[in-house]
Amino acid sequence: MKKMIFIALGIILSLASCDNFLETNPKGTVDEESLYNADGAEKLITAAYASLGNDHWLEPYTSLWPYGNVRAGDAYKGGLGAADQIDYHTYETFSAIMPEMEKSNRIWERLYRAVARTNAALNVLNEIADEETTNKVTRQAEMRFLRGHFHFILKILFKKIPYISDGLSADEIDEVPNNLPNDDLWNKIGEDFQFAIDNLPLERETIGRPNSIVAKAYLAKLRLYQAYEQDEQHNVVNINATLLSQVVSLVDDVINSGQFGLHEDYAYNYLWDYDNGIESIFSVQRSRDDGTPIGRLDASNSLNFPMYPGYACCSFHRPSFSLVNSFQTTEEGLPMFSAYNNGPALLIDSDFDSRIFDPRLDHTVGIPGHPYKYMLGVIYNVAQFTRDAETYGPFSAMKEVQQLDCPCLSTLKTFAYPASSKNNDVIKYSDMLLWKAEALIELGRYSEALPIINQIRQRAKNSTGLLEYPDGSFFADYRIEEYKPGENITWNQETAREALRWERRMELALEGIRFFDLVRWGIAEETLNEYFNIERTRVPHLNSAKFTKNRDEYLPVPNQQINLSQNVYEQNYGW
Repeated sequence: MKKMIFIALGIILSLASCDNFLETNPKGTVDEESLYNADGAEKLITAAYASLGNDHWLEPYTSLWPYGNVRAGDAYKGGLGAADQIDYHTYETFSAIMPEMEKSNRIWERLYRAVARTNAALNVLNEIADEETTNKVTRQAEMRFLRGHFHFILKILFKKIPYISDGLSADEIDEVPNNLPNDDLWNKIGEDFQFAIDNLPLERETIGRPNSIVAKAYLAKLRLYQAYEQDEQHNVVNINATLLSQVVSLVDDVINSGQFGLHEDYAYNYLWDYDNGIESIFSVQRSRDDGTPIGRLDASNSLNFPMYPGYACCSFHRPSFSLVNSFQTTEEGLPMFSAYNNGPALLIDSDFDSRIFDPRLDHTVGIPGHPYKYMLGVIYNVAQFTRDAETYGPFSAMKEVQQLDCPCLSTLKTFAYPASSKNNDVIKYSDMLLWKAEALIELGRYSEALPIINQIRQRAKNSTGLLEYPDGSFFADYRIEEYKPGENITWNQETAREALRWERRMELALEGIRFFDLVRWGIAEETLNEYFNIERTRVPHLNSAKFTKNRDEYLPVPNQQINLSQNVYEQNYGW
């Protein structure tokens, strides 16, 4: 089979002891003793892998679209008005976020259940004898890699989190505080990735499992975030050159491994046919028709399909006018850094016919009058594709949506929401290349970053094969050129930084990343409030939107969790 299928086992550890017939385990449970062997360890490992994709449209963590895009000004919540999944509206406007919000509490719980599964597997692996299994250390490294992944997501969402390791009793877990200094917490998570680097094989054992090269990529990501040192109030107070140098070294190791690279066409990253391709460093594996009731379908994006027949729900995750405008280029094919969002919003066909664009626009956004998702017979129109265009504008997201004839498309049985078995990329090669470019720029080695950024731009320039009509004309006027110091740009640290940050927005648009970039760079407040000042003149639902510095960089630690911890947990600054 093309994908490695992970089946959630739903294992319940029964620890109570009772008399006579009460000692019989109910069906569907596994007693603790029966798991302490190699076979039991593999079952727990499978359950831990299943947690990679066990999220839901109500609290997605595989796709971080509500937290990374909607909070970043790249997307509106969408749906049918503000009251439809109102917590997402609250995230978008920052105006009424509260520590008691149920969605925040649920994503915290889901991610810590995933951490618990990795620790359950580690607890068994730690106890079984080495001779019982030939791959004990490898499996330990895989579990620590996954534990690092789940803690990383928690960290960028909530900042103050407890790091939960294996070997702890239930009482000891209850006593773990969430007040580790920021740098110490990053290091604790980093230790899991370093263990994976040291103990995983160089070659991937099975699709879906990490190897040591994948672990190096994830550690590079963590060190990049860690390098932007924050104080208690979330201000960036220093950029750590030593950590940036580690990022460069780790990324070079991944590049030099020869295991990954760029697809020749940007589109291939967003088509099911190319799952587990050369650009996918680490991804959540999906499947359908795998013998389970609904397969391992992607529920995290199920709200984000358009209303068009064959999809039919639910028109969330709608690209903002600001994002669409940002794809405009000059006649020379360069970004319109300061002027991209001036003037009226892009609304109708004639607006697009008279302007010039980065071709990544039509890989990312459903545009009125253009073919949708490369389907020449399906022309995007607002009435058929969207709900509540008066509130959320005329555009729809495309990257997470697959073509109508894709064998990957299905529905989630409970609510008949659309879903696909397209993998969710956690780390892509292009993203990783831009980490290196960013680190080089902040190290003052901006001339070394230039060919990396140009490599990404050249690939974008070459990615028009699926954006043309049968007569050879393109959906829009596409122009994108490399940066040429002394000809079309003055290349210094300041301009290189601006180019890098722009490139990340274009290359990774609507992939759940931008908000975390803004926080890492320390520019969330200025960027988002400038966005709100313009965007609220175009869409009414942002009238009360405001980002509050030294508060809104992170979600509040859920009060439900603080109460459950009997106030062992501390609240984030500002809340």
